[in-house]
Amino acid sequence: MAAPQAPRSRFQRFEGLPIILVFALLLALFMYTAPQVFLQPFIYTTFLSTLPPLILLAVGLTFVIGAGEIDLSFPAVIAFSGFVFAVLFKEYDLGWLSVVIAFASGLLVGLLNGVLVAKIGVPSFMATLATQFLWAGMATVLSGGKSYALRGADASPVWQWIVGRPFAGSQTVWIAQLPIQSFWTACIVVMLWFVLNRHRFGEHALFIGDSNAVSRVVGIDVEREKIRIFMLMGGLAAIAAIMLTLENKNYFGNQGQGYLLTAIASVLIGGTSIFGGRATIVGTIFGCFIIGMIEAGLVASGLTGAWVRTVQGLIFLIAIIFYLYVDEPHRRSAFFARMRPSKAFSRVRAAE
Repeated sequence: MAAPQAPRSRFQRFEGLPIILVFALLLALFMYTAPQVFLQPFIYTTFLSTLPPLILLAVGLTFVIGAGEIDLSFPAVIAFSGFVFAVLFKEYDLGWLSVVIAFASGLLVGLLNGVLVAKIGVPSFMATLATQFLWAGMATVLSGGKSYALRGADASPVWQWIVGRPFAGSQTVWIAQLPIQSFWTACIVVMLWFVLNRHRFGEHALFIGDSNAVSRVVGIDVEREKIRIFMLMGGLAAIAAIMLTLENKNYFGNQGQGYLLTAIASVLIGGTSIFGGRATIVGTIFGCFIIGMIEAGLVASGLTGAWVRTVQGLIFLIAIIFYLYVDEPHRRSAFFARMRPSKAFSRVRAAE
């Protein structure tokens, strides 16, 4: 019979606290090494305009990984849904209808992924790797490898409402630069936090991540819930694609290709278990901010670009190890137990 787990302390019950501490330490470090950048508001308004696509992708991936699966196709959804949106918006002048159709295309990709994984039984790694190539290839074929410049898009209500600057008339420069997509992203994140932590859908996702067999025994429709999770991921990737295309006022055939590893890293260093069964949206958000802050912080601190990846890797490792040993006391206890000398060794030392 398994030993009962010790009650979690207040420190451990605070969601994402270890990664929040890592974020605070990094921010303090960059404020010290690059005060000309990190003590000014403009770097933070830049983060608010560049991080929303990464945050949306990482939050969706939190559900997928929490359910014990993986989705590698979302960079292709950004390319495909971005193309659908750009063509309908520019060539056919469909306005809000182009947003709806692009969002539906992301849901469709998610539905296909979900059916492949839940109904046909293809492992999610293989299924989404295949659809990653499929939809990226479709975007390239349909666009002919061309980019679409959305000149004049900032005059449309679609641009104003999705990525506009609602305080553009402010006399304070950094307030005038505040992007509205950060507000929409915050609303989506808060809603999904409640879904993951307070709604039956989030509970089912984590239950499935623990064990598919046990989930079926307790009455969870595992296939239906997995399809919903992949559709959620596809829909969020489509929203990220629309925001990215409108913010750049341009569609690039390779847009989204740089998000795969950064989104996965944001989720994992945030504390979501790669084995499923445990997920934290708060940790994922701070993981995204750490990912977004490191490169700017290192370059502003005077390090050359050649060192950026090396230091990024070290910080990721430190963050993950710190999280494991702060948030999982049994791992910490096992580590210190291994560090203690054995009884036999102690007796030999005493005899000497």
